[in-house]
Amino acid sequence: MASLRHSPTFRLFHRAILDRQQVTLSYNGQYREVCPYILGHKDGRETVLVFQFGGGSARSGTVRGEWRCFYLSEVDNAQVRDGPWYGDAAHRTTQSCVDDVYVDV
Repeated sequence: MASLRHSPTFRLFHRAILDRQQVTLSYNGQYREVCPYILGHKDGRETVLVFQFGGGSARSGTVRGEWRCFYLSEVDNAQVRDGPWYGDAAHRTTQSCVDDVYVDV
């Protein structure tokens, strides 16, 4: 279980990963719909690797199925919800988003 030393957002993402729940959030001013996969730290910052299946992106407008890395300190209005699990649970591609993995789907 995520400890009290972790942020509330970290704990929310931890629970979402364990329960295979979707998360809606705002990041860089854009509404996003994601399935979180890997949670931990990158350079000491709380970080999550997600599969974004809906919402927008500051770079490319509307998103339909892309891997994204988010710093949790920049995530706003995160909420879990039930729904289909998108992405590949095996996520075979090596990732560089999270250095210190706390939990991995």
